[in-house]
Amino acid sequence: MTMAFGSLIARSEAPAGSVADKNTPFWWEEAPVKPLPRQPLPKMLDVAIVGAGYAGLSAGLVLARGGRSVASFDAMNPGEGASSRNGGITSGTIRPDYATISKRFGEDKAMAIEAEGKIAREFLYDFIKTEGINCDFKLTGVFKGALGHDQYDKMARGAEIVAKRLGIDSYAVPYAEQRDCIGTDFYRGGTVRMDIGGLHPAKFHAELLRVALAAGLTVHSNTPVIAIAQEGNGFEITTSLGTVRARQVLVCTNGYTDAATPFLRRRLVPVRSRIIATEELAPEVMARLMPKRMMIGENRHLGFYYRPSPDGRRILLGGRDSSRRGDPAAPTLRLRNGLAEIFPELEGVRLSHSWFGNVAMNRDMIPRIFEKDGIVYATGFCGSGVVWAPWVGMRAAHKLMGHAEKARSAFDFRPPAAVPLYRGDPWFMPAVIQGYGLQDRLAWWRARR
Repeated sequence: MTMAFGSLIARSEAPAGSVADKNTPFWWEEAPVKPLPRQPLPKMLDVAIVGAGYAGLSAGLVLARGGRSVASFDAMNPGEGASSRNGGITSGTIRPDYATISKRFGEDKAMAIEAEGKIAREFLYDFIKTEGINCDFKLTGVFKGALGHDQYDKMARGAEIVAKRLGIDSYAVPYAEQRDCIGTDFYRGGTVRMDIGGLHPAKFHAELLRVALAAGLTVHSNTPVIAIAQEGNGFEITTSLGTVRARQVLVCTNGYTDAATPFLRRRLVPVRSRIIATEELAPEVMARLMPKRMMIGENRHLGFYYRPSPDGRRILLGGRDSSRRGDPAAPTLRLRNGLAEIFPELEGVRLSHSWFGNVAMNRDMIPRIFEKDGIVYATGFCGSGVVWAPWVGMRAAHKLMGHAEKARSAFDFRPPAAVPLYRGDPWFMPAVIQGYGLQDRLAWWRARR
């Protein structure tokens, strides 16, 4: 044991060949996912929702409070997918920058999307407070590290624009002041935004489930939807337990979209993301490495995102996982090596947990609400579902109820384009991720010349 890490938690026996003590999400220790009691299928519903993650539950909450008979069907335990596996960072990030969105969709759309991010974050924070959601939320701010001085200059200008355009507390942090935010010399400065924080994602889902069930939403766990067919003025939904009729259907699947919705499946590519959690670290180590307990990001294609655990005793770090089968050690080692590169004193640190889950990307890299053949979809969160899934789910619910003002969203427009030659098996992702890795290495070399 390295003395710098102090007293550690009790360790479970590591699985054979594993780098971490456990290959299940750290978040499940305090908020395990579990099935709900089996309930009889209704014969008729106002609205059937596919999926019981953040988006499906948020939509169901709005619909149930609006007096609709509504049920959600999930192929797994509620929240077992990305809703309880993510990093819990309330970023609301949109992958394309303002200039790219303007070029593709026009400046009005770009401005509306950028402004909606601010509104969606504020809405989430108010929702947590007013609904009494116990999820360890803290508005810590986020530091984003620059790889080189040229990148820093560009990021600093961007922070200034965000502050002026949206009134967000956003500013540049030069290299000389970097250690006020993060205890490393790895970056060459960075930027801070104070409108972003962190929460416990599994607790957030569990609390959202509690509130939605109390409002009257019925959730059928471990009940996959097999097919959806138009039938007269409504729909027939075939599930693993039988058939249900509904006047309206809302699809809220994302990284776990399956063959039940082939139109959506051709447009969402599941991308595996992995997170590691360190063993408990000594208080003085955490104070030195993460002095302000901020959320942390990087400006590279395959950059890491990381944060302190809600209790401030360990570091959780995530990134893309190019593996496609099983649970190999290599992706976990990559993350641990990345952690040690940023914080050299954590070389050889023991990991308590390593787990993965699917995020979903689309060709526009923008979340979406759209309608196709009478079915409404709320999906495509592109790795930022903590903010976007509840927001988009609720906007879609208001759309179904005909509440034009409450349904208004910059994300309500045409479906994403289909991915050529893709029918649900992302066979090409390892090559894509390797390509991004090469771009990152070239950018790193240029930045450090």
